[in-house]
Amino acid sequence: MNENINKSALFNGSCFALITTAFTFAIRAGILPQLGEEFNLTAEQLGFINSMWFLGFPISMVIGGLVYHSVGPKNIMRVALIAHTIGIIMTIYSGGYTGLLISTLFIGFGNGCTEAACNPMIADMYSGMKMNKMLNRFHMWFPGGIFVGSLISKFMTDFGFTWQTQMWVLMIPTVIYAVLFYGKTFPKPTTEGVTSLSANFKSMLTPLYIFLFCCMALTAITEFGTQQWVGIIMSSSGASPMLILASVTGLMAVGRFFGGPVVKFFGQTGVLLVSAVFAAIGIFLFSTVTGPMVYVAAVLFAIGVCYFWPTMIGAVAQRVPLSGALGMSIVGGVGMLSTSIFQPIIGRWIDISTSEHAAAGLTGSQLELAAGQDTLSKILTFPLILIVLFIIFFFWQKKSKAVDNSPEVQPMV
Repeated sequence: MNENINKSALFNGSCFALITTAFTFAIRAGILPQLGEEFNLTAEQLGFINSMWFLGFPISMVIGGLVYHSVGPKNIMRVALIAHTIGIIMTIYSGGYTGLLISTLFIGFGNGCTEAACNPMIADMYSGMKMNKMLNRFHMWFPGGIFVGSLISKFMTDFGFTWQTQMWVLMIPTVIYAVLFYGKTFPKPTTEGVTSLSANFKSMLTPLYIFLFCCMALTAITEFGTQQWVGIIMSSSGASPMLILASVTGLMAVGRFFGGPVVKFFGQTGVLLVSAVFAAIGIFLFSTVTGPMVYVAAVLFAIGVCYFWPTMIGAVAQRVPLSGALGMSIVGGVGMLSTSIFQPIIGRWIDISTSEHAAAGLTGSQLELAAGQDTLSKILTFPLILIVLFIIFFFWQKKSKAVDNSPEVQPMV
């Protein structure tokens, strides 16, 4: 049914669409201090701006999941193109806090459309271990794009480019994915019954899906809650915030490139458990060390969060297949929704901690460092909870290996 599909063009187009998503994440993180200074915004206000990126994402993912089989991935990606273009241009000409909120919501909406269309499309083009491999290769370009975007933002900031100029860079991958998708035939679903919304919802009411749903909320905030605030939290740590972000995402991209063999060796549940342990260690070190040791913390954190997102999406596609595109979209959406909810909360943590330490007499870089590390110690709670949950998941799934019996699927849990 999908033999005549140009898988290479569709996969490459998906990757450039995800690079666009990554650029909106990295460059926005890089220009956050400039936005705060130019528009006189508090950390909490910056948090609300960040939250619009993460709020638009789940809204469009849920809608995209509901209409995926009736509207099709091609039309969903057309909406993504329109939303990305409007969001980028509106950001550049925003003029203040309200404009930044609205424009960032558009960008988040376009990013969610990308995930809603591309995840199930890749799952329809490939199966078994090949699906795990290609989902990891696809999601490699989120950290990979953040790596490139972080370096671009740092370079442009260091050489005096305005934040508006940096935002125009986002149009480059946007135009590329539009060209790659243009005129292509998209794949049809390969799992019988997956196009039925009633079957989707029935599968989503199972204990396994609900468990994965809850875990996704925590894995997402662990990853994005730390990364999105790196420019402010780590600004006085003795290490370059954008180099920290670049090193984390660069390592994540390399790790996801080899995601197929890693998942095959450890199994999905093993990968998730080990990831939670490394993420906790990395964030703990972020909250305690300074200077060159911050880069060591970045390496451990990168190993921790590297496989969270693609493995969670792969677990839904493989272990709850009848949940279909809607199931994958809902799980991805809750990840972004939880991150959206916690963005202003993290900003408030920074503001409160800054006030408390200022009252204690700290000033300048010492004040910023103390507030940042206090905030990271609070974020550490999320991976610690995940360690417990993934231990439960490991032994739970060890008792039901039916999903792993196919030779195409990993032999381990």
